[in-house]
Amino acid sequence: MATTREEAQAAREARLDELHERLTGAVEQLVSGDDWERALAFAARFRARSFSNTLLIWAQHAAAYEVGRVPEPVPSHVAGYRQWQTLGRQVQKGQAGYMILAPVTGRFATATPSDPESWRRLGKGEKSRPGEVVRSKMITAKPAYVWDASQTAGDPIPEPPAPKLLEGEAPVGLWNGLAKLVEERGFTVLAVPHEGMIHGANGMTDYTAKTVAVRENMDPAAQVKTLAHELGHVLMHGPDQEDARQHRGIGEVEAESVALMIGAAHHMDTTGYTIPYVSTWAARVGGKEPVEIVKATGERVRKIALTILDQLDTAQVGDGTPPGLDRETPHRNQLSHERSAPERAASGRQVEPVPEMGPRPAASAAVMQGRDL
Repeated sequence: MATTREEAQAAREARLDELHERLTGAVEQLVSGDDWERALAFAARFRARSFSNTLLIWAQHAAAYEVGRVPEPVPSHVAGYRQWQTLGRQVQKGQAGYMILAPVTGRFATATPSDPESWRRLGKGEKSRPGEVVRSKMITAKPAYVWDASQTAGDPIPEPPAPKLLEGEAPVGLWNGLAKLVEERGFTVLAVPHEGMIHGANGMTDYTAKTVAVRENMDPAAQVKTLAHELGHVLMHGPDQEDARQHRGIGEVEAESVALMIGAAHHMDTTGYTIPYVSTWAARVGGKEPVEIVKATGERVRKIALTILDQLDTAQVGDGTPPGLDRETPHRNQLSHERSAPERAASGRQVEPVPEMGPRPAASAAVMQGRDL
């Protein structure tokens, strides 16, 4: 029997390896597609703003939102009037721009760069003398104006494929099983009414407060997928996991890959959410291609997924064990008939209330590491 169990475990591991290979292939196909390339090319046209100008943009956009001139409270793409025209869009009539400070530079030359007093400013069209070094320096700043994308109209703004939330019911017993594993690690599972209470995310793991929050205004299938994602963070990305904490993209790729495997083992197709999500986060890790990042996570993700699946008392996709063979966990198919969110209430589990939050603060690194956006 031991040999048979080992064979069944090997078969299950092989299935998870195959699933990860399929994810890698899907990510590679997505990031090499035309939509992805157009979105990157579009984003590259926007210059980074100074911290001061960023604050100016946010403050003016918030004021515009309050009076109904823009539809969203947060700015998106911001550019100058003529820059929007080059992108095939036009500032709409009546939309006032946001004033920022644009640097005014001048050309300076010297034959002795190490002497600060030797630099002289060149006049318009003036050429430097033989042997002189020429550099541009900021002299002052002048007002300039930019507009948010929502203040413009024209050609569609290219965006990379966005994750699509899962719809419908969750597998019976899966929420309770995942929540139990979270709580065994010393975390409290919180159900919050909406994403505004967790910085706009679907779920969030706070390693300092030892909480895992999932927003309730999603279908049960999306809630349980998010809980699987957060469980991945709990098991893999605590404060002692320096690599994942230094590169948040790696942590997000790993957590969502675990959620994919947990979902697949319960007949859930999470690919509509997982593939764009993983692709976007993998692309944010500097120095490596997205596919490299996903490939590198395979072994670690598989081990965590197996650990979780082996502890769940849920009906799962066959793992290779012959029918009728005694199982080490014979109660796996002894299921209740409760479902996801309703089953949480029926079980009597108390969800701690979450206080209403004020203006959105800057989240700590310990919180940000565990967010499912």
